[in-house]
Amino acid sequence: MIATMIYKLTKDATVEQLEAAGLGPNYAQRDHALFYQNSAGVPWTAAYIQAKGDPLADLYEDIAAEEKARATYQWLIDMTDDVDLQDSLKFLREREIVHALRFKESVQILIDERGKKKVY
Repeated sequence: MIATMIYKLTKDATVEQLEAAGLGPNYAQRDHALFYQNSAGVPWTAAYIQAKGDPLADLYEDIAAEEKARATYQWLIDMTDDVDLQDSLKFLREREIVHALRFKESVQILIDERGKKKVY
């Protein structure tokens, strides 16, 4: 969704506007196409996905990722005065909050159940 928002915000920009916004190198390589990278220009990689194989450790990692995403959406909301963009970002922020809550509930279930013997 973020990539689509960025595309919509930049698709009609002129080369001069893109250069003024610091997007000249991206335009020179990709025209108006998006390239997934962080704010420092580091390309996205699957190495960003963390998994330990332990359910509790993995859920805590998921909670941290959701909270980081929530904070990022809040910073983006604070950076724009475009109400439509803010509404979309608020939806995404709230979704991260709900995800974090569900992961926290899952952690509690695992903690409550880990000492019980299961017979199936």
